[in-house]
Amino acid sequence: MPLQTFIDEPVVIAMAVLVLGLTIGYVVGRLNEELLRAAGVPEAVEGTPFERTAQSLGTSTVKIVARLSSWFIYGITLLTAIHIAQLFPAEAYWQTIVMFVPQLFVAILVLLIGFVVADKAELAVSEYLRGVKLPEVSILPKIVKYSVLYVAFLIALAQIGVHVFPLVVLMTVYAVGLVIVGAYAFKDFLVSSAVGMYLLLNQPYGIGDRVEIGDRVGIVQEVTLFVTKVESDSKEYIIPNRVVFENGFVRIRD
Repeated sequence: MPLQTFIDEPVVIAMAVLVLGLTIGYVVGRLNEELLRAAGVPEAVEGTPFERTAQSLGTSTVKIVARLSSWFIYGITLLTAIHIAQLFPAEAYWQTIVMFVPQLFVAILVLLIGFVVADKAELAVSEYLRGVKLPEVSILPKIVKYSVLYVAFLIALAQIGVHVFPLVVLMTVYAVGLVIVGAYAFKDFLVSSAVGMYLLLNQPYGIGDRVEIGDRVGIVQEVTLFVTKVESDSKEYIIPNRVVFENGFVRIRD
């Protein structure tokens, strides 16, 4: 009995496609990992929560992204092999799956990038506001982080065909509410920054001047957008600029 009686030609072709696809997927994954390392991605994501989570699982952000490219090729290969072997008659169904897999891959990639960008944005805002001694400021980095994650989530859902219009409306309401609530919650912060701009532009007092601000008397060490630093008797007082606005100041001439 001829061999083709037992092994149909489409099955042979499907097996060849499967082997070839698995090989290509592995090679592409390795190449992408090397390219990501050469581009400095490990240094860019170092210290982020996502990277720490990945390391606790015995992997890294670079390996996850590289493996995603391999898994994408593996998935396409498997679906192609099944279609060639004609294991299922629903051709239209498999065509839909083949179209959906790239969208899913892009959605996952967007989420990964979103996590990294959100972490970096949070760190950057925290570093920028590190010298601001106002309690309201501590929430700003978290707001920036979760805003970036929300946008990434919207983009990822849109990639897989989910209707995101209600979420976009919710995002708009969130942004408007954030402006209104933020304007009220951060009024002291806004006042301090406005007064700081006035002090920096007009310089009614400068570094080395002896001033009295409220109940604090000392030598001005630094004037920033948000605070004035005054030193007296080996003590440094960090005074929000809104206090200067509310209480005024006295420049003491020796």
